[in-house]
Amino acid sequence: MRIGVIGTGRIGTIHANTLSRHRDVGSLILTDADAARAQHLAQRLGETAAPGADEIFRWGVDAVVIATATAAHAELIGRAARSGLPVFCEKPIALDLPGTLRALAEVEAAGTVLQMGFQRRFDTGYTGAREALRSGRLGRLHTVRALTSDREPPPAAYLPVSGGLYRDTLIHDFDILRWVTGQEVVDVYATGSDAGPPVFRAAGDIDTGAALLTLADGTLATATATRLHGAGYDVRMELAGELDQIVVGLDDRTPIASTEPAGPPAAEKPWTGFVDRFGPAYEAELSAFVEVVRGERPNPCDGREALQALRIAEACELSRRERRPVRLAEIAGAAESLPG
Repeated sequence: MRIGVIGTGRIGTIHANTLSRHRDVGSLILTDADAARAQHLAQRLGETAAPGADEIFRWGVDAVVIATATAAHAELIGRAARSGLPVFCEKPIALDLPGTLRALAEVEAAGTVLQMGFQRRFDTGYTGAREALRSGRLGRLHTVRALTSDREPPPAAYLPVSGGLYRDTLIHDFDILRWVTGQEVVDVYATGSDAGPPVFRAAGDIDTGAALLTLADGTLATATATRLHGAGYDVRMELAGELDQIVVGLDDRTPIASTEPAGPPAAEKPWTGFVDRFGPAYEAELSAFVEVVRGERPNPCDGREALQALRIAEACELSRRERRPVRLAEIAGAAESLPG
C-alpha cells in the first residue's frame, strides 16, 4: 500500500512515522508547503518527498492522509474524493458549516471513505468508559464532566486561523461526549474569558471557556477548556450515574494535586501535551485507517461525526456571543441533510 501524506508539521510527522513503520504500508509520498521540511522527513524515514499535492495525486497512491493547515482540508478532501481515494483527515473538515457540507457532499457523491482524526475514540480510557456505561455499571447516567487544559498557548500566529477555542480544542470533548454516551446534544449554554494574555483578544479568541450541555436523554454535561494550565496537559472525563462514578484520564501523570492530608501526591512527571498523552491512540487510529483501506473493517469515525461535533462548537460560539442558551436545531447542517 502506498499512502500520500500531505502536511509534515507536528501531527503530520507523527502520522508519517507511524505509517512508515506499519507492516501493511509499503511506501509513503510526503509533501508540505515547506518543501525542505517534507524532504528532510522523507530522507529520515527512507520515503519519497513530492514538490506538492499535485504530484501526490499524479504519481498514484492508494490513500491520502491530510495533516495540513485547516484552510486546505476541504479542498483536499474533495480532490481525493474525485480521485476515488480513501482519506484520513485531521479535524476539522473546515472552519465553517458550509465548507464542511460541501466537502461531505463530494465524499458522498463519490462513494469514497473519509475517516476523521478524533483520536480519543482510540484511547483505552475512553473506550473503557464507553464499555462501562453500556454494561449498566453506572446505572442511569445523570452527569458528565469533561475538560481539556493545555499547558501553554499555541503560537500567536496560529490563533487567528484556529477557529477559536470551541472549534479547535473543545470539539474533541464534544465528539467524545457523543461517542461515549451515545447521546446527541440538544442545547448548550456557553461562556468564555479572554482575561489572560492579550494575544487572545487580538485574535478575537478566548483563553478559557465553559459550556453546559443537555443531552437528548436529559443527562447534563459540562465541558471546560483553557490554554493556560501551567501544571501540565490535563484531559479528563468524569461520568456519574445512579450506581457508580468513573473517570478517564486520572493516573500518576495527571497534573493535579490534592489538598487532603491522605490525598495522592502531585505528579512527578505530568503530561506535557497531546502527543505525549495520546501517542498510542494516534497510532491506533491510523492502524484502523489502514484496515479500512484494505476493506477489513468499517469506518470508525466518518465525516458526519465531525459535522455533528462542529455543530455543537458552532452552537457554543453563538451562545457565548449572544449570551443565551442555543438549541442545536438552530444550527444548520444536520447530517441528515446530506445525500445517502
